[in-house]
Amino acid sequence: MGKIISLLNHKGGVGKTTSTINIGAGMVELGKKVLLVDLDPQANLTLSLGIPRQPITIYEAIRGETDLQPYTVKEGLDVITSSLDLSGAELELINEAGREYILRELFETVIEDYDYIIIDCAPSLGLLTLNALTAADAVIIPIQCEYFALEGLGKLLNTIKSVQKIHNKALDIEGLLLTMFDSRLRLSNQVVEEVQKHFTNMVF
Repeated sequence: MGKIISLLNHKGGVGKTTSTINIGAGMVELGKKVLLVDLDPQANLTLSLGIPRQPITIYEAIRGETDLQPYTVKEGLDVITSSLDLSGAELELINEAGREYILRELFETVIEDYDYIIIDCAPSLGLLTLNALTAADAVIIPIQCEYFALEGLGKLLNTIKSVQKIHNKALDIEGLLLTMFDSRLRLSNQVVEEVQKHFTNMVF
């Protein structure tokens, strides 16, 4: 059975999509079968991989219109694509019973086919992100090595704790992934020191 990992930070521009793609590609190089899930209405992961607009995306699956339809990028690497339509999903599902568990149920049909399912989350803490955390075994938090790196991290960690308590007791924080690091910059090194001081061996 595959391991499900969500890459999450409610701040934009911290490298979630780039990290998702590179972690997935690295796993494929190690001989693993990987499914990437684009859970962002901006569809940056889908666009970054040059995937043309698909008739069935994560939006249609979340709406309950179809099962997940993976798109094969290369051997060992599949993608569940996204589109701007996904931006309406949170409002459309607000009155659905069990709306926090939709993604978990969708993964049940594909979990045996992959070693890893990696979710690229939207930069928000809405219903889509809640679904990603409820479905995941672990979460990785990308953090940009810049001045406001830790701003809002407490709120994010509290959200994860709330999900652990209410929806997914098995959810682990795998670690914090430092992105856009430049060893020549004093600020980058200071951010690394600060994050390591607080999170020790949880830092990638």
